[in-house]
Amino acid sequence: MSQFEKLLTPTKGTAIRFIDGTPKVPNDPIIPFIRGDGTGVDIWPATQKVLDAAVQKAYKNERQIEWFKIYAGDEACDLYGTYQYLPKDTLKAIRTYGIAIKGPLTTPIGGGIRSLNVALRQIFDLYSCVRPCRYYKGTPSPHKRPEDLDVIVYRENTEDIYMGIEWEANDLIGRNLIEYLNSEVIPLNGKLGNKQIPKDSGVGIKPVSKIGSQRHIRKAIQHALRLCGQKRHVTLVHKGNIMKFTEGAFRDWGYELATTEFRDVCITERESWILDNLDKNHLLCHEENARMIEPGYDSLTQNKKDSICLEVKTIINSIGESHGNGKWRQMVMVDDRIADSIFQQIQTRPQEYSILATLNLNGDYISDAAAAIVGGLGMAPGANIGDKAAIFEATHGTAPKHAGLDRINPGSVILSGVMMLEFLGWQEAADLITKGLSQSISDKQVTYDLARLMEPAVDPLTCSGFADSVISKF
Repeated sequence: MSQFEKLLTPTKGTAIRFIDGTPKVPNDPIIPFIRGDGTGVDIWPATQKVLDAAVQKAYKNERQIEWFKIYAGDEACDLYGTYQYLPKDTLKAIRTYGIAIKGPLTTPIGGGIRSLNVALRQIFDLYSCVRPCRYYKGTPSPHKRPEDLDVIVYRENTEDIYMGIEWEANDLIGRNLIEYLNSEVIPLNGKLGNKQIPKDSGVGIKPVSKIGSQRHIRKAIQHALRLCGQKRHVTLVHKGNIMKFTEGAFRDWGYELATTEFRDVCITERESWILDNLDKNHLLCHEENARMIEPGYDSLTQNKKDSICLEVKTIINSIGESHGNGKWRQMVMVDDRIADSIFQQIQTRPQEYSILATLNLNGDYISDAAAAIVGGLGMAPGANIGDKAAIFEATHGTAPKHAGLDRINPGSVILSGVMMLEFLGWQEAADLITKGLSQSISDKQVTYDLARLMEPAVDPLTCSGFADSVISKF
């Protein structure tokens, strides 16, 4: 008997298991897929064809994905009934088989779900959203040197304002909360002066926890350790200069993690300055070193000067031997940048960055901005990863006016499939797809969205034709 209401339990294949956050992958994994709404009807068949072809070429008959169709969005409502955008069958299948991939989904109107994507992330505690942004030669871009950008945005997925704890301006509970904050909480704080929230405000709560921040940043550092050279670099992106106890705490907790749990393999930017100064001059005293790392040192109070000198001394004594003499250059560099400055720097100095670890809202903005530099959301893959499940997804919308016309760019879901193969440890198959997609674009064999931007203009391929082109380049 099937364990599902309207789905047939797969009779072939083996379920993936997660042990201590790591997937244990058989040679015949069962992977649920959600076709997606709108253009998902075109994108998914093209993607599945490319993934199957790559696995077959890389491993012959030794490995094979057993696909299991599950439902979400409008297609789920057709099968399960009105407002059944995310049926229990779908949740059970993902929970049972561990990994899933999906096309774009409609944001429901009614039915009590703000966003299917957000709901899936929260239900399965997929706390890290991973969005690589790299350039494929030949892709039209508004930037002169889009090839300089090669970053991976690690966006925290479950906290921040996306938790959805908010009240409308005319909500009685919200108005009572404002009254309580104005009359009791703010005055008792002692640091907020005479600030008052206008009574006709909508209000929301922005939770940022230590455990949530550090488990997410841990994923980013672990990813950096798999990279080489200057790409071993994690930047904590925040707006801590304004939101000191949420975004500022995210930064502080990130540094704490790097300098405790990852002490043997991490260096902070400030620590690197101190050790680099000493590497260049072994006779450098602590005060001269402090003067070199702190702008305006000589105008500071004596207490502040003493504090910086103590910082220099402590760092040299604690990690001078283990990280000094250039050893730190092979380690993961952890630094931080204010969120608004990163929007400039990924355009003006993109080669200086590798992994951007962000909170939820900042990561949403930054990943879209980075995608625009390298060719748009049609070329932007995404993954949502937790300790017990992972879902790979299109990062663009459903574009219903193009549905069924076999013209949309399947690149986002194909590249999400590449991320999925890498997550499975099937790197050979992933590399084949990356090679094929890159060569297709370089040869100007692309769908209409890219073809219309190329100079001179080229005749576009269909969605399915692009998939065939990618396969032919393996």
